[in-house]
Amino acid sequence: MVSRAKLARNASLPVLAILLPVLCIAAFAVLIVTRPEVPQGDADAAMLNGALLWNSIMPRAMLALIAGAALGLSGTLLQRVLRNPIADASTLGIASGAELAMTAAMGFSPLLIGFSREMAAFGGGLAAVAIVLALSWRRGLDPVTVALSGLIVSLIASALSVTLILSRGEYAMSIYIWGAGSLSQQDWNGALSLGPRLILGFAAALLLVRPLRILALDDSGARSLGLALHSTRLAIIALAVWLAVSVISEVGVIGFVGLAAPAIARLAGARGTGKLMLTAPLTGAGLLFLTDCLTQILGPGFTDLAPTGAATALLGGPLLLFLLPRVHSVSAVAAQSAAALNRLTKPLLALGALFIALALIFAVVLTLGPAEDGWHVATGSLLTDLLPFRLPRTIVAAGAGAMLAAAGFIMQRVTGNPIASPEVLGVSSGAGAGLTVALFLFGFPSPIIMLLAMALGALTAFLAMIAISARAQFSPERMLLAGVGIGAFAMAIVTMVLAQGDMRGYILLTWLSGSTNRAGAFEAWTAIISLVVMTAPLPFLSRWLTILPLGAGPSRAAGLHVGVSRLALAILAALMTAIASFLVGPLSLTGLIAPHLARLAGFRAPGHQLTASLLFGAGVLMAADWLSRVVIYPYQVPVGLFAALIGGPYLIWLLSRKEVQQ
Repeated sequence: MVSRAKLARNASLPVLAILLPVLCIAAFAVLIVTRPEVPQGDADAAMLNGALLWNSIMPRAMLALIAGAALGLSGTLLQRVLRNPIADASTLGIASGAELAMTAAMGFSPLLIGFSREMAAFGGGLAAVAIVLALSWRRGLDPVTVALSGLIVSLIASALSVTLILSRGEYAMSIYIWGAGSLSQQDWNGALSLGPRLILGFAAALLLVRPLRILALDDSGARSLGLALHSTRLAIIALAVWLAVSVISEVGVIGFVGLAAPAIARLAGARGTGKLMLTAPLTGAGLLFLTDCLTQILGPGFTDLAPTGAATALLGGPLLLFLLPRVHSVSAVAAQSAAALNRLTKPLLALGALFIALALIFAVVLTLGPAEDGWHVATGSLLTDLLPFRLPRTIVAAGAGAMLAAAGFIMQRVTGNPIASPEVLGVSSGAGAGLTVALFLFGFPSPIIMLLAMALGALTAFLAMIAISARAQFSPERMLLAGVGIGAFAMAIVTMVLAQGDMRGYILLTWLSGSTNRAGAFEAWTAIISLVVMTAPLPFLSRWLTILPLGAGPSRAAGLHVGVSRLALAILAALMTAIASFLVGPLSLTGLIAPHLARLAGFRAPGHQLTASLLFGAGVLMAADWLSRVVIYPYQVPVGLFAALIGGPYLIWLLSRKEVQQ
């Protein structure tokens, strides 16, 4: 007997199948009626309006349909071959890798990018997904491990991209703005170029329907049916990457359409491989077409409200959160941290040694540096002349590193998750979204308003992550994926303003880089005062920090008010994250590295771990700031990006040595 739920679902299928086309037709009709026109006055006006319709609006509509279909097909192939419902070009690092490759090509050889733009994007996207698969291969391409690996690769690629943009000037900046995914057209060349690629890709995908059906089984079952598992997977992944980077090379990054299209198609009732490969491209075409129409309708005059790619990226975060219950990890990351190899017998003595080491790093950073005729140790009058430049940025790096370390320590304690940190859980990105809102509302706000807006954004992101993860009993993998989703949504907001290419975008780009070049007395005093004020209450909250990692039940049994304690600690962590991100950007990963170094060094008691984390965080970011000044002297790499290039490989190592739950 058919259940009522199944009957209700089947009854709703026609509604879901008809709703998207109806919305697309209605939106396009509104666009045609309300589109801006050259005022009528003579024959030239009529000719210009006709040219606007047939050389801009119509080819743009066709390109949206073609690009959406290609991304929908690409996402379907990736999700089926990896058995992962959250796989697409955005979550696997393909988009970031392609954008990095094109940014590098544009920065170092603008003529070359015009000759082989698609090949550069394909090489970058394929390299990125190869790294992701290599990182997750030992765990059987487990969905959670794949998603975390994609996050790592995207972080590193984004750090390298922004570094290249800041070092290569207007060429790379132009490709970054273009990379936000604008569908604006002046002729039919884009549609005529991408259309044949979609046809070829769809024909190749049809030939792969049977292997995809077999791959839906487990690996042993697929081998028993005679399928060459590795070569088939590689061919399907290469096809999916080619479809995605074809769109990226033509119009820029269109975020999360490849994730959304198969998900919506499944909600509409498509279950088998063949049905999905037909309905997902149609869904992707309709989704991108509808989004593009809305950006044009809501935009003022002849401009769009936002680049279409940035607008579709807003779907990514909520959709990832919606799909979390459908992600089942066969070898989830264990909740236990990378435990300390040894327990220190004299932790106070070790803390004293750490403090001395930090003082030595501080002295080296201030005095040692390269010059045109070699390395010099600054003393006397030379040191006096250099202090106004070196001292503020060193203090800023140390203070921000310590605050990020404290925030990461708090987050790991509150959530019981050893990989929790402001960067991984999307809290730093939430601070960026708050900064973006402040720039949008106030134009060029004062530093105080910027700090308040970033604090509010960081707190909102952290509380949202806690609320979502609490429903899954703070499962480590669900929490991390929730952080990815929140971070994706927040960074989409940042990208929308970045793509405008005005001074607000430059402010955001500078913030993203985490540069300390312009650090002065205000930033230095902000770091010192904030560090003292924010960390002062932590010794009095040691009981909370000791009990909360045990979970909600044991915490309540110990007489702890879980909600109040989590909220108070969340506010502290969010404030420290916002201030530190304001000073050194969102990408440093210091909040992840420092608490782990403290544990690996053997500090076990919460108070000792916190102190050691503060010292490690300050030392790591001070050292990163010094290296960023000397590694390519006389040029400088922003400290936030340089620290991310250090933290990314550490996160890879940490993920690879995690124990596996069976």
